[in-house]
Formats: sequence, C-alpha cells, structure tokens
Amino acid sequence: MAERGVDVSALPQEVREQLAELDLELSEGDITQKGYEKKRAKVLAPYLTQTQNLAPPPAYDAQSPGPSSASAPEPGPSNSSSSSSHHRRTRRPHRSSGTRDERYRSDIHTEAVQAALAKHKEEKMALPMPTKRRSAYVQSPIDNCTPPDSSSSSDDEAVSSESAGPQQSPDTWINSSLHGSSTSSSASSTLSHGESRPTQAPQPQSQQVPPPPAPVHPPHSHSQPSALAEAFTQTRIDPVGVGPPDMPSQAQARGSRVDLPSNAVVRGMSRGQSRSSMMETADVRRVGRGVPVSSRVSTKIQQLLNTLKRPKRPPLSEFFMDDQEEIVEVPQADPNTPKPEGRQIIPVKGEPLGVVSNWPPALQAALARWGATQGKSPALTALDITGKPLYTLTYGKLWSRSVKLAYTLLNKLGTKNEQILKPGDRVALVYPNSDPGMFWVAFYGCLLAEVIPVPIEVPLSRKDAGSSQVGFLLGSCGVGLALTSEICLKGLPKTPIGEILQFKGWPRLKWVVTDSKYLTKPSKDWQPHIPTANTDTAYIEYKASKEGTVMGVAVSKVAMLTHCQALTQACNYCEGETLVNVLDFKKDMGLWHGVLTSIMNRIHTISVPYAVMKACPQSWVQRVHIHKARVALVKCRDLHWAMMAHREQRDTSLASLRMLIVADGANPWSVSSCDAFLNVFQAHGLKPEVICPCATSPEAMTVAIRRPGVAGAPLPARAVLSMTGLSHGVIRVNTEDKNSALTVQDVGHVMPGALMCIVKPDGPPMLCKTDEIGEIVVNSRAGGTMYYGLSGVTKNTFEVIPVNASGTPIGEIPFVRSGLLGFVGPGSLIFVVGKNEGLLMVSGRRHNADDLVATALAVEPVKTVYRGRIAVFSVTVFYDERIVIVAEQRPDASEEDSFQWMSRVLQAIDSIHQVGLYCLALVPANTLPKTPLGGIHISDTKQLFLEGALHPCNILMCPHTCVTNMPKPRQKQPVGVGPASIMVGNLVAGKRIAQAAGRDLGLIEDQDLVRKHHFLTEALQWRAQTDPDHTLYVLLNAKGVAVCTATCVQLHKRAEKIAAALMERSGINIGENVVLLYPPGIDLIAAFYGCLYAGCIPVTVRPPHPQNLSATLPTVRMIIDVSKAACILTTQVLTKILRSKEAAATVNIKTWPIIIDTDDLPRKRPPTIYKPPNAEMIAYMDFSVSTTGMLTGVKVSHAAVSVLCRSIKLQCELYSSRQIAICLDPYCGLGFVLWCLASVYSGHQSILIPPMELEISLTLWLGTLSQYRIRDTFCSYSVMELCTKGLGGQTDILKARGVNLSCVRSCVVVAEERPRLALTHSFSKLFKDIGLSMRAVSTAFGSRVNLAICLQGTTGPDPSTVYVDMKSLRHDRVRLVERGAPQSLPLMESGTILPGVRVIIVNPETRGPLGDSHLGEIWVNSPHNATGYYTIYGEENLQADHFNTKLSFGDPQTLWAKTGYLGFVKRTELTDSSGDRHDALFVVGSLDETLELRGLRYHPIDIETSVSRAHRSIGESAVFTWTNLLVVVAELCGSEQDALDLVPLVTNVVLEEHHLIVGVVVIVDPGVIPINSRGEKQRMHLRDSFLADQLDPIYVAYNM
Repeated sequence: MAERGVDVSALPQEVREQLAELDLELSEGDITQKGYEKKRAKVLAPYLTQTQNLAPPPAYDAQSPGPSSASAPEPGPSNSSSSSSHHRRTRRPHRSSGTRDERYRSDIHTEAVQAALAKHKEEKMALPMPTKRRSAYVQSPIDNCTPPDSSSSSDDEAVSSESAGPQQSPDTWINSSLHGSSTSSSASSTLSHGESRPTQAPQPQSQQVPPPPAPVHPPHSHSQPSALAEAFTQTRIDPVGVGPPDMPSQAQARGSRVDLPSNAVVRGMSRGQSRSSMMETADVRRVGRGVPVSSRVSTKIQQLLNTLKRPKRPPLSEFFMDDQEEIVEVPQADPNTPKPEGRQIIPVKGEPLGVVSNWPPALQAALARWGATQGKSPALTALDITGKPLYTLTYGKLWSRSVKLAYTLLNKLGTKNEQILKPGDRVALVYPNSDPGMFWVAFYGCLLAEVIPVPIEVPLSRKDAGSSQVGFLLGSCGVGLALTSEICLKGLPKTPIGEILQFKGWPRLKWVVTDSKYLTKPSKDWQPHIPTANTDTAYIEYKASKEGTVMGVAVSKVAMLTHCQALTQACNYCEGETLVNVLDFKKDMGLWHGVLTSIMNRIHTISVPYAVMKACPQSWVQRVHIHKARVALVKCRDLHWAMMAHREQRDTSLASLRMLIVADGANPWSVSSCDAFLNVFQAHGLKPEVICPCATSPEAMTVAIRRPGVAGAPLPARAVLSMTGLSHGVIRVNTEDKNSALTVQDVGHVMPGALMCIVKPDGPPMLCKTDEIGEIVVNSRAGGTMYYGLSGVTKNTFEVIPVNASGTPIGEIPFVRSGLLGFVGPGSLIFVVGKNEGLLMVSGRRHNADDLVATALAVEPVKTVYRGRIAVFSVTVFYDERIVIVAEQRPDASEEDSFQWMSRVLQAIDSIHQVGLYCLALVPANTLPKTPLGGIHISDTKQLFLEGALHPCNILMCPHTCVTNMPKPRQKQPVGVGPASIMVGNLVAGKRIAQAAGRDLGLIEDQDLVRKHHFLTEALQWRAQTDPDHTLYVLLNAKGVAVCTATCVQLHKRAEKIAAALMERSGINIGENVVLLYPPGIDLIAAFYGCLYAGCIPVTVRPPHPQNLSATLPTVRMIIDVSKAACILTTQVLTKILRSKEAAATVNIKTWPIIIDTDDLPRKRPPTIYKPPNAEMIAYMDFSVSTTGMLTGVKVSHAAVSVLCRSIKLQCELYSSRQIAICLDPYCGLGFVLWCLASVYSGHQSILIPPMELEISLTLWLGTLSQYRIRDTFCSYSVMELCTKGLGGQTDILKARGVNLSCVRSCVVVAEERPRLALTHSFSKLFKDIGLSMRAVSTAFGSRVNLAICLQGTTGPDPSTVYVDMKSLRHDRVRLVERGAPQSLPLMESGTILPGVRVIIVNPETRGPLGDSHLGEIWVNSPHNATGYYTIYGEENLQADHFNTKLSFGDPQTLWAKTGYLGFVKRTELTDSSGDRHDALFVVGSLDETLELRGLRYHPIDIETSVSRAHRSIGESAVFTWTNLLVVVAELCGSEQDALDLVPLVTNVVLEEHHLIVGVVVIVDPGVIPINSRGEKQRMHLRDSFLADQLDPIYVAYNM
C-alpha cells in the first residue's frame, strides 16, 4: 500500500475523519478490502506526493532496519549513533557476496516474519488483551527497576543496548490502538490509548447499539479502526438481563453469607405484571428484550469470540465418535504431505586419518615431551576480569604441577599405608570458568594418576538449576572425591558451622584443594605411568538430556587421542600457533580444542572467560589482534557481542585469523550471525573463507567441521529449505513461498577417519533417503564409548547398527547416535537442521525449538524481551505435544508492548511454521533458571511451568487454535426407550426401571397422640397440657452456655402472646402471609406457632446482615414483596435496622408492611386458637434462593407437615427421651423442619446451635456433642468445612480438653446438592482421633418440591459409595468402574429414602422412565410433597408441570413432582429393614446448573474439583458459561505473583480431564465467589458480577 509512508497524524482534521469513516465501513463489512484500499488511496493521493521522497523503498517496508536477530546491521559507523536511529532511513542495498542469489541472504528470515505479519495486519484481527489489576504488575520479585544482571542477556544485551539500531517503526503492526486501558480492571472503558469517547451507557429499551461516532485517531493508531468500535459494531449481545442488585466488590467477607437472587426469576410470577413494585429489588429476567451489555468484559469476550470465528488451519477431519475407549485419534494424514522420494543414502566416508611419525602414543606423552623439551613455551594465558592477561602457564610449569598433583592424589591423600584413590576411580573437578590454569593442572594431573576426571560446574547454592541432576551424574559415576581450588572452596555455600553444604541430590563428597602449596613434590624415583592409549576411560564429560537428566559420556584414552589427531588434521593445526578460546573449557569444543588438541600441538591458548565477555564483549577480538592469533573458538553469541561493541575497536585487525571456528554453527540462526559479523569485520581484515562452522555432540564428539578455505575460492553454497517440508522430515528447496523458508549453512565434511550415515530419529535405525532429514550417526575411533554407569541407555545410543529399508543390518560396525538432525548435501557437505533434544513433535510434524526461537527473535523483540533468554519446549496435554515459549521481559517494557509482541509472535509462528502456540509467557528479567554460562536451563524452566512456579508477568494461552484433536461434539440421539418398548414387569428394554421407595409409613403407634392432633398446633397444645415442663428447646451461645430454653408450656404461652398481637391488629386477616424476620433462636419458633395459632401463614426470612445491608436487604425486600406479606414479626434490633438511614439507601423503607416488634408483648391470650377446616390448607411457606439465583416459594400443607415429621421420627427413631443437636440455618428446607417442627411433633429435645456462633467459637458444635453425649446431630456443609479447616490440625488440643465424639452415631449433613464426598471423608478422618466413628457421617437430600427425600437414619444400611465413569456420565449414562480407574468419579448415596417416599428416574425431555444405567431427573411421589409454588395470578401450568406431572408411559396414573436434580438409582448388595436388597439413590447435580458444551452434559462441581487440584494456591473455584465460552473463576490464596501461573494449569487440567477448552480464566481474591447460607456456590451471581465488571479481578486471561 503506497500510502504507508504518510504520517496520518499530520493530515488535516477532515481527511482524518474521512479515513476513520472508511475504517468503520471496512470493520462493519460495508465495503470490501479492495474498495477500501482504492478509496483510501484516493483520499491520501494529494498528500502522498509530498512525502514520497521520505518513504523507504517498498521492498523492505515490512522490515525494521534495526539488527534484529537475523537482520544484518549496516556496515560502517552509520549504525553508531542511537540518536539518528529514530529516523526512518532507507536501507542500504545488501552487500552481494559473490554471485549468490538474492534469496540466499541470511536475513531472509526476518523479512519473512515481517511479511507474514504484514499479511496478518490486513486481516485486522483484534485480540482481547488480558486484564490485570494494578498490583499484579510487579515486574520482578528482585530489583524491579534495575536492568537485569547482564548474565540474563546471554546474547547482545549486556552490551550497550542503545546501539541496537532504530527502534520499531510506528506502523509495525495491526491495531496498535488496541485496548488502552489494560491498567485496571475497574476502568470503565476499553478505549484505545489516546481516544476520548464516552463509553456507551446501556440503553435498556433499545434492541441494538447505534454505531459509535467515528473516533478521532491519535497519531500512532495509524487509522486502524478502534478495536472497540469494531467490537461494538459487531456486538449484539442476546438477552442476558439487567445487572444484579449491586454486589459489594470486596466488602462482603465470606463470613456474611448471603442468599442473593441474581436476575432472580420468581417462579410463577406472570411476566408482565407488577414490574414497578419489583424493579428496585429483583431484576425479573425479561424475555425477548435484549439489553446490550456494554461492560468492558463483554466487549473483550466479544473480541475473543471474533478471534475464534476464524477458521482453524488444520481442518478438523472426522475424529472418532465418543463411544468406544476415548483415546483421541490422530488426524488422518493429509494426502498432500510431502514424502521422501530419493534413493537410500550411502554412508559417507571422511578422508583417511593420516599417520604422522611424531604423533605421541598417548596425550600425556605429548605433555611430557613438551614439558621436557619446550619448557619455556607458553601453554595457557588466563585473563583477569578486565580482559588483561593475569598469568601465563608454560609447558614446563604445567607438566611439573600435573606430576605433583598426580603424585599427591595417589600417595598423599590418606594415612601412611592406605591409598584413597586407585587408578580408574572417578574424581569431580570443580573449578570456576575464570580459572583455566587450575583446571588444566587438575585435568592432566588426573590423567597422569590414571584416575578419571569428571568436570562439573561450580555449585552456587542449594537451589541451583539442575543441581539434583548433577547429583545423579556424580552418583551414577560413583564419585566420592572433588578437586577444587582454594578460592573456589572458600566461595562454596557453607552450613552455619562452616562445613560445605550438602547439595540437593548429591552424594557425600570429600573436597581436596589442588593449589600448588598443598601439593607434595614427588621423590626423584617416582615417575607417572604413561601407557599407550587403550580403551580404558580417560575422562567423563557431562551431558544434559532433553528431560534434564545429566549423564556422563565416557571417552576412552584412545578415542581422546584419535579425536585430537582428527581435529589436528581437519583444522591443520601447526606447532606453536596461538588460539583464542571463548568457550567453556570443561566440555565440548572448549575442552577438545582448547585443552586437549592444543597440548598435542604445543599451541598457546588464550582463554577468555565468560565473565570477561560480559564485562567487555570485544575482548576476544582484541586478544586475536594483540596475539596475532591464528585460530579463534567462539559461539554465535560472541560474534554478536563483538558486533554490538565494535565501535570501540577501530584499529583492531583480524587479518591473522586462518580459522574462526563457530561452535554452534549448526544452529538455524548461526548463518545470519556469521554473515552479519563478516559484514562488520571484513573492513578489519577478516577473510570470508576463515569462518568454519562445525557440528558436535557429547556422544559423537566432533561430527563435522568446515575446513579453512583458500582465498578467492567460491564460498560454500547454502540451502534454502521449505519449513513445511522440514516439518514432515523431507528436504524441499523452497521456491514458492519465501515466507516459510529456512536458510542453512553447511558444517563442512565428515571428520577424518569417520564413517557417517543418516537414520530415522525414532524407531529402528533405518537408513534415510537422500532427501529425508534424519539423525546423524557416526562410526569412528574418536567418539564417546558409553554413558558411564548406565548400560541400558548406552546400548540405544552407542551401539546402533543401521538397517536398510527391508530391515537387514548394513554391516557389523556399531555407530553412535549424535543427537543431531540433518542431511548430506551436494559434494558430501553435511547440513544440520536441528537437535533431537530441541525437537517438538506436534500432531505428527516435527518442529525445531531453535527455529521457533529464530522466528520469535525476528519479531523485533528489542524493546520487549532479552534476545538470549527465550526458552521453547513442549508439554504433553490431551494426547499431543503443545508448544510453550517462555521469555524474559525487560523491566521497562510496557504492558502494551509486551502484549503486542506476544500477539505478533503467535501470528509469525502461525504463518511461518504452520503450528499453533499453546502458551506464550513473559517472566520478569533474571528469573528463569540459568545454566552456568548464562543460557536458559530448559528442563528446569519446563518443570517450573508445569508446577506453576514460573511466576510470569504476562501470559497468552491459545488452546483454541492449537488443540485440534478434540473428540467430536455429541449429536443427541433420540432416546430409545419409548412407549413402544415392551414393559415386562419392571424392565425397560432389558434394564431394571430406575425407581426406589422408602419403607411404608405403617400403622400409627401413638394412636391417642395422632388422633388428638391432625395439626402441629394441636400437638403443641396437647404437649403443653400433658407434659408442660418437658424442655423442647435449648439455645446455646458462642461460649456453649444455654442462653434460652423453652418447655412445652413456655412455647405454647409465647405463641399465644404473638397470636393475640396479630389478631388485635386490623388489616391482618386469617390466611394472610406474615414474614418472620428473626436471628436463629427460640423467638423464631414461638413466632411460627403464634402465626399458626392466629390462622396466618408464616414465611421465615433470613434477617439482613447489619454490616452488609446493601447486599442482603434487597433479598429480604424481595421476599416480602413477592409473598405479599401483610405484616413483619421481628425483634427490636431488627426493627431499628429496617427503618434506619442505611436501609433507606438500599430500599424504599416507607413501603414496609406493618412491623410488629415481639420482644415486649403484653401477656394476652388470643380469644380462640385457629383450627384449619382441613389438612390440605397451607401451613407455611418456604422461600429460598437457588444457586442459579432463582427465588422460589413453595406452599406446604398441614398434612405434609404432619407426614414429614412422622417420616423423620420413624427414620431417626425420635421420641421424648432423646436429644439431638442442630447446627443449621432455620430459614428453609429441612433445616427449618428440624429446627421448628420436629421437636413439637416427636417430643425430643433439640439443642440449637446457630451456625454463625461457630465463627466466634469453632469448637462450639463438637464440644456440645461431647458435653451432652449427643447421639444424633444435623449440620450443613459450611459448618463441616469450618470445623475441618479450622480444627483439623487441633485434634490433640480437643482431646486434651476432653472432647470425645464416640457417643455420636449419626451426623447428618443437610443439603440440596450432590454429597461432598471429599469433605465428609476428611471430616471423618480428622476427627477419628477424638472418637468419631467412620460410619457416623452421612447426608440428607431435599429439593424445592419435597423438603426431605432422603435422610440417613439409624435403621437403614450404611450409605454406599460407587465409582462412575465420567465420560459416560457426560452422555447421561451410568457406567460403574473400579476405584482408581482413569476418569472415575466417586459418588456417595444421598441417604436412605424416607418412609412413604417413592422416587423414579425420568428422561427430562421425553418424560419416560429410564433404566438404572441412565442418568435422569429424579421425580418424587410422597404425601409430604409441597403443594405448589406460591404464585400470584394462578399460573397453574407451572404448578402442574412441577408438582403434578405424569410419566409419558409406564404408569400414567401416579402424580409425581419434579425435583430438578439429576441422579440415578442402583441396587446394592445390602439389605434394608424389610429384608429386600437396598436401592440407593445417587444425586449427581442440579439440572439448572449443568453446562451443555459440545453436546455433552457437564456438572460444574466436577470441573471445579479438577481446577482446585491444579495448584496449591487455588482455593475455591467456580465455572459458568457465557456465549458458549467456558469461564473459570479461581480464588487465589497464595501471593499475587502466583496469579498468572494458574492460567496454564487451569487450562491444562480442564482440557486433560474434561476435554474442554477454557475460554476465560479469571483470578480473584479469596471470598469473591458468592456462597449462600447452605454453603453452595452461587454461580449465576458470579457470572452477573463478572459481566458487570464488579469482581475487581487480579487477572483475567482470554484464551485465544
């Protein structure tokens, strides 16, 4: 697009508005991309001419001029001043090297990335940026502002980063105006940085959001349409309802549990009526009136949905149906996949290893020779920290010290007669990188003593990255002794008493200091034994595998010698040359060239330690210049650093170099480093042919090295390979799409004397074809011999015999696997494209970690991350590998920059590698585990990621794009069981019908008692006459003191007083509803019976919480309004609250009904006590808020009350002499029945413990059980949880206080949900120590239509537990499995079915009975079913539907009530009281709460259980769906730096265990998830608060 050079911000206002309008049209789809570009060009045409001369040549437009990883910096000083770097300059044409084709340039990768991003830019996809609370921004736990210790930038950064060339050009990417306010989640808008436009207020009546005014774009937004405008114009959110009554964001602590009806639908209320009286309290969900939700959260979710609408690239072919064993199938192979077509490869032979007459018989012999004949010649120069020479070790000194050490090791370590070290023993060498001299002496001393040196890194702390794996190495090598220098020993971490710390996983070591002053001079006649090199082990080099295990590669004496000879021949080393070594001298090239081969050839080595490189990166170049060195040994990093700092070395010359060996020349990005270095230093005399990349591995040692070239000869060719081909393991020269090309350079020829072939990297070692990528295997005398002490692993690596296509071995000789992946190119040149340990196999395609790093680096990370600090690894999630990238973020990078960089990396990798990233995380600078030389310890990083201990500061998950192997969504099948199925007895299509019944209510044993009272009021009067002083109720306070008791007669008299007060008031008639607003206690019970005595219908309501009126009072108001109460009975304190100023702020207090304060009523008796004309009259109303936010009131008749009480009496064997303890809320359901009704009916004594008192005194309930010797107690889950969490660790203290629970035979948890097995189990286990029987705890189950269906009494069999298969459960099928089976879910029976109750399991859609292997809705038939919902204008159809419904076939006569819960019935092996086999009812969950996702039915609690297990910092969690996205809210109970760790863990666990992709992860503070009084989560409430942006989340992650 030609107009890109125009600075839009400089254009006149009206032109900018025209552009903005165009953008809007494009975003709304009113204009095509082509039309848009045409019109835009037209608008900008007049301005283009003026700016034409400033614009860069279009060819390079997409690429930034700065030297990013792969773009070569410009030669000469033009790059020097950072001040000019901000002007956009034309790039110089690239220096052509010979006649090489333009496509072979090494910076092609950067251009490819930029081109790919430019392509994305046109697609204009807005990704929602995560929301982060301000406090979660803490950059880094350590020094959050200081730039990180330069070691974190193991590449360029420690060097001046200012010189990094021009900064990113302003128009580099899509929607740079995206999401301005990521700063605080409570900000009200999602506008872009500079825009000012008011957020739209929700217009309750309108159907659609009018298009927003065209925004005025700030200069940097480059008139991309604002993300918000785009989101708004596309968003028409379907009806969700008005927001809930305002929830306090933080004020409400968990303590004040609130029943909040969210968007409450009052069941049975007709839709249109009485809106005015309801509006301020409840938001009746309006049907058919969409309310545009313009909260910022929903805008972001809308963007997320938009991103998910893009077609996924890997087409989701037909995956398996979810019927048989659900192991995910790999997608069918694409027929267009490139396949290798070449012939089978022939092994490649290196040139013969020449025999030179003066080659020593062993390496020690060479040292002996030079020590004797050339004693004065320098062997090693070490540098100090400033890069100046510190000391030079001559060959004579090296020899004499090594001999001294050998003598000391063999003779002077133990006492006189015992020898501690014998030849062949392994010894650890622990020397810092800054002290090569000590290391050389130690290494050669060991060789002379014939003990085996094992060089390792200096341990810095107990928590070093990979420290325990080093311990594994030492253990497997049997090391007991460590050699070190005095300085190093002083620096090792010590215990307080001065001993060296025992490092994690290390064997016990004896430390020996090898400084000269501690060594003994050998006697004249002692000479070290130097045998001819044989196959005994000479030394062991450590090697870390992909998983992080550290193994020791043993190198034999002959291999060591042969390797030196081969290197001498290949590199043409001459005696007396000078070599500069920047590599680690303890292993690999640094050891082979710098310590071994150099001694063989009497070379003078100048060792440049890593610390010096960090301080002055150009020091190695200066050393080459000063010493006129012929050979230098470096890594790409060192080339890079030298370039960054080359301004300071105008006069250095590299003309003396004949060989610049690049140790990591096999890396995909080495090509660009070599080119760039040459670009800069050719002016300093560097000859192009001296650059010699090589390929090495610890097992095969040097595999190939480029020989030094001849001046003027053509430079070696390069391969430009297709990335797609590479990912399928074949070589295709890239011709069409230059975007996905990889340029690789050769690493020269095979080593002298070696034989090489390429075999398949996995499976049997089959020879590859010529155009196939495989693992390089080498046969040579110069290679490792084994992994020391690990014979099993050794065989697969060191003794490989390649086989041909038919599977027959090609010969006898064993090859060694090098771990390098590559191919043999023209002229037998070797090309390496990656390493086995960097190989990521995703969906059957191979990707190389290094390639992905190169692509990420090409996305100009200059401002965001550190170049050398990027880790790429894969984790296995849901049957496939998923790619994770972790990088260190610069302290000064803004959220915007980071997010933008991350989004671009996603897109670049997507375009170039055709693979989706699973997770991209940025961590604070300096926090990733380091290898000793500053690289990243990949396996430790992966471990931290999986443990949730990485503490990222930014994270982006993209499971939607990369998880393509999901099982197919289920198509609901028509249900097989229909009326046509033959019903044979109780069989439905071969299955037992799932039904069960409690025992018969039987004949009435207390004939006189029941004859006297059909009604509870009569029972109370009868008890007051026959047994007046029998105590029915005892109320305890927090100290366990009985503050109030009520005998039969006291209760009767208090009820009479209240009845008299009600009857006196005018306006309160018989049959009217009266609200009882009391704290839990005896006043409530008296008021209840008072209402019955007066003929009113009581409605118990939980009083508002005085500290939290704004949240709790609306619910009270709503119940009062819905129940049309004529009066409120309450206490003096609550009367004041209802009329207070605080209450007036929340509700209209002028419209309360009559309020009667019952605290000081006069002693009056009512003229008559009301007796209902029949038992079908309503006794009371039970109002409750369900977890989905529904407020429902049910009517309970006098007959139902009597039968229910009788049923409970029979089940629990209750009679006058019994005592029970109740710790429940007395406002609804079974809690109310047990608190207010049961004692009056059965005559037992109830000890009442208000649950809120437990928050003051945790031991109250358990102490009471012990003190009163209670046999039966009832509690709620919240009480049980309080005790488990608060007292679990204090059983010893309880024991000491004499608490003993052996008296308890039944402890029943009253609930309307699936039994919480984990909680009841841990409660039983914890309190077993104080006598609680493991069989005591059980559960009850009730619902709105029937308050008590199951209750584990004293007579039935113990509750049974079954394990069901979760996969089947999602299909509404019940398949029992064994305990511990994968994907199994334990379920506990919900208690024995009460006498007189029948249940049947029914298909909710067809209303037909189901077999017992199906999950269905529980329907109940019982004389104590509720009569119906309390409705206002007799909406009878709802009633009939829920309360009086019939089966569609089978038994069409019986009337059933629908509980709204899913469950199943299983016949157990146990027998019940009648001698029949016991049918157990298992409740699985509420039908309203289930989530329908991908055609399957999920229960939120199952997903939440998985989420809570994912990390120790997750407390409570809750899930809900919004527009088909699964939203997970998790409470963080750790520190805020753990917040972002949870995002990948939550995503992983839900994907693994439930096969669902999480759409949004919200991390909140503890106590944010609303929980009602019964301890149930109110998920719908949470959802409404989330959408209304009232949660104040710590972090919100939108998974792409």
